Amino acid sequence: MDKTYYTYILLTESGTYYCGYTDDLEKRFKQHCEGKGAKYTRANKPIKIVYFKEFDNKSDAMKEEFRIKHLTREEKTNLINLTAKK
Repeated sequence: MDKTYYTYILLTESGTYYCGYTDDLEKRFKQHCEGKGAKYTRANKPIKIVYFKEFDNKSDAMKEEFRIKHLTREEKTNLINLTAKK
């Protein structure tokens, strides 16, 4: 069975973005909301998933996460807005 991986961006209550990757988007979002996710989202509670992209393998998802984490806030916002229009 082929596994799907996701790179995602969360919007937090403080208005910041958090980027990560997972193989189960719903489960990972729930973990973040319950304070069981990353240290960052324990301190900055997530509101919603504002962006995600599917990948066929973990390596590509991790590369996309790395790329996104190096974008400016404006570039992340543009990425989110571009995908929302599709």
